[in-house]
Amino acid sequence: MKYIKKIQYNAPVTLTYALLALAALGLGYLTNNKSTLLVFSVYRGPVTDPLMYVRLFAHVAGHANLAHYINNFLIILLVGPILEEKYGSLKILFMILLTALVTGVINMAFFNTVLLGASGVAFMFILLGSFANLKTGRLPVTFILVLVIYIGREIVDGISLTDNVSQLSHIAGGVCGAALGFYLNRGVLFKDKANETPDAEPAENEIS
Repeated sequence: MKYIKKIQYNAPVTLTYALLALAALGLGYLTNNKSTLLVFSVYRGPVTDPLMYVRLFAHVAGHANLAHYINNFLIILLVGPILEEKYGSLKILFMILLTALVTGVINMAFFNTVLLGASGVAFMFILLGSFANLKTGRLPVTFILVLVIYIGREIVDGISLTDNVSQLSHIAGGVCGAALGFYLNRGVLFKDKANETPDAEPAENEIS
């Protein structure tokens, strides 16, 4: 019992998201994927359908199978807690919902297909995570490399493969991560290091 008390629910939004997506996957298996199509996927539908607005956000919790789920949440569970500690749970929740909305709207606007999965959120986390350890007035090389490698690969795959729906959601998620990273860290990125005021030296008799 004492060991159970040592277990910490250290990233509530990330962990809850993973559990909800796992529950959605289990429900999909039980209903022969009817629940996944009804709630946890996004596709074009009548604007009078209330579930369409639910699907715009809930599709990032839906997955086709266990392998699909594991591939996405291996990344999310690795990067998510770090981001949640840095930015806070509420901001991470907002960023997940924003990415879900953007990828859902893009899919409905440009494709007549079904989109589901957390890959857009995973790509958003990857790009956002590349802003770790920022220095004043400096653009991190990690961000540039991640942008070129991940987004560049998705663009190439989108051109060469016949099914470019998932690639577009990956790119949209990455763009969301890059934009949010610049916005949240704008005070550090665009601050001139030369004009940074040094910390005052403590007096000789000062006790901290």
